[in-house]
Amino acid sequence: MGKPFEDFGSLVFSEQEMEDRLPRPVYQSWKKTVANESTLDRPTADAIAHAMKLWAMEKGATHFTHWFQPMTGGTAEKHDSFIEPGPAGNPIARFSGKMLIKGEPDASSFPSGGLRATFEARGYTYWDVTSPVFIRDNVLCIPTVFVSYTGEALDRKEPLIKSIGALSRAATRVVNLFGDKDVKSCNISVGLEQEYFLIDRRYFDRRLDLKLTGRTLFGAPAPKRQELDDHYFGSIPTRVSAFMKEVNQELWKLGIYAKTEHNEVAPGQFELAPVFTNGNIAVDQNQITMDILRKTAEKHGLACLLHEKPFEGINGSGKHDNYSIVTDDGQNLFSPGEKPAENIRFLVFMCAFIKAVDTYPVLLRMSASDAGNDHRLGANEAPPAIISVYLGNYIEDILYSLYQGHKSQKGKNEIRDFSPVTTLSYIPHDNTDRNRTSPVAFTGNKFEFRMLGSSMSAAFPNTVLNAIMAESLNEIANQLDGIKYLQDIREKAIDICRNIIHDHKRILFSGDGYSEEWVKEAARRGLPSVRSFIESVQVLNDPKVVGLFTSLDIYSEKELSANRTILEERYEKKMVIEVRTLLEMTRKDVLPAMTAEFSFNARALSAADAAAPKFVKDQVKKLSALIDDTAKAVTALEKGWQKAVSAPDCFSRGKNIYYDVTPLMQKLRALIDSYEEIASREFYHLPMYEEMLFNL
Repeated sequence: MGKPFEDFGSLVFSEQEMEDRLPRPVYQSWKKTVANESTLDRPTADAIAHAMKLWAMEKGATHFTHWFQPMTGGTAEKHDSFIEPGPAGNPIARFSGKMLIKGEPDASSFPSGGLRATFEARGYTYWDVTSPVFIRDNVLCIPTVFVSYTGEALDRKEPLIKSIGALSRAATRVVNLFGDKDVKSCNISVGLEQEYFLIDRRYFDRRLDLKLTGRTLFGAPAPKRQELDDHYFGSIPTRVSAFMKEVNQELWKLGIYAKTEHNEVAPGQFELAPVFTNGNIAVDQNQITMDILRKTAEKHGLACLLHEKPFEGINGSGKHDNYSIVTDDGQNLFSPGEKPAENIRFLVFMCAFIKAVDTYPVLLRMSASDAGNDHRLGANEAPPAIISVYLGNYIEDILYSLYQGHKSQKGKNEIRDFSPVTTLSYIPHDNTDRNRTSPVAFTGNKFEFRMLGSSMSAAFPNTVLNAIMAESLNEIANQLDGIKYLQDIREKAIDICRNIIHDHKRILFSGDGYSEEWVKEAARRGLPSVRSFIESVQVLNDPKVVGLFTSLDIYSEKELSANRTILEERYEKKMVIEVRTLLEMTRKDVLPAMTAEFSFNARALSAADAAAPKFVKDQVKKLSALIDDTAKAVTALEKGWQKAVSAPDCFSRGKNIYYDVTPLMQKLRALIDSYEEIASREFYHLPMYEEMLFNL
């Protein structure tokens, strides 16, 4: 390996590190625990903890923490030092198996959705043995689940792990029924493409809205936006390149295969994509990646913006979730093989996915969104809020050909043949094109779920994908159970696929998902279109959704109710912060600037009397009207907000904010943007879009 990669994985207590440092029986016991074949006893845990402590201290670590993912969407940690007083009063380093396996943070201030009262603060963290321990900033970080005193999940990791188990059992059933008896388990392979913006830190520090909400609550478009497409895949700015280099180095040390980096479409926007890995680890690594992006940006005098829509009028940011199912011997169950039409198992898994998506479209839409993503979904660069599945003409035609009474479309949808070109290597055929307007697209051997917001944890979206696929596969397996011969199973499977396409073909769409025609067509097909995130959260009350999660032992009914409450509260709180911030900036920054500029022009007009230039007269008139209209809009927003939050419950308050308060915010924004278009920089001192987006 070359020098840049010599430190790869150096800060991870990897399986290789464990094998090298642990006695063989201890290592084998840990392996069985990872495979869910046994549990760790105390002596084994003590041995692992001791080896882990020695390794961490060799790397300079002085503290350890149980690193967990509460329902805030981020991560949490409480640091404890290894140092303790010894028997003679001398300092010793201690880290036991009990400390490794179980922690007890106070945790009273984390969202619980009513699962416990504030005075019942006790929560427990338990080591997730399937995700590697790592070192950040001289702290040994132990990935853990977080549960209440009575055992309910207070995080996103435990339900994700449970959903992977449910999917594994269902997928393994189907694979075994098709004759592959050696497969004992399955996992998900996930690749999370992370989009983000970078701006100069000095502009970020002067924008209260960016600091408190992650997005600009107002801002007139720059004279240049993204219409020339010259930023996309362009030469990476030198300053950004230095930032990316350090990000890569930090990720590689943590065993994260940061693979691809490039300029995205919008000015100041970039993307980082890793090599795919198993789903639980991929989610952990994405949380680490977002943290490293933010902290490394600070070191380079930059601010990393992970909000889904930091700037109006240009592309927002997403987190594309590339999802596939893989057997324990490495078979990708979404891989069509050389002859997809003859690969019955592949067709069954494709149809299971189609059925799953069409059965739970609102749940999927909710899982991939939050308050920030409402600004992005359905915009010109993002998938619509209407769920559909794109398969590509080739795969879609194969599936439709199974459907009775359907005429094959092969004649008009042939894959274009590429002729050899001099000096170019052979150009292989793909069995799908990429429909960038589709929220869920099949891209060769995986499905790309493109709706996820860039700032979000990917845990819940993958929990949902696992759950709906597990249910769909179990229903198929139930129909295949009891059939004796493989040929009969294959024939029955084709019949099942035929019925699924008949029942769920409405979800398949290959056209332009951004078009108004698709909105009308989707309505004609009966596909749900939920406008806001706050409305989509109500799907957690749906008996069908409750039955899905409870039957698979992923969430209890009580936990689902708590999740709904937390999401509703989080939406309301985020929007209230935005309202307060917009009001404060308008009063303390915008209106004073308007007034100062008006006074300057009014004095010039008065001094010049009748000889005043028309420009000055017009400016005074415009500014006078803008000041009055802005002041009225501030009053209207404040009254509207107070009325909206007087509703008796969180959902009603959130819905009132979306439908009644958001339009008032937009009206105030439009006035401020109009002022920005005519404002003199002598009076208006807030950084504008052209400064923030084009000064890297």
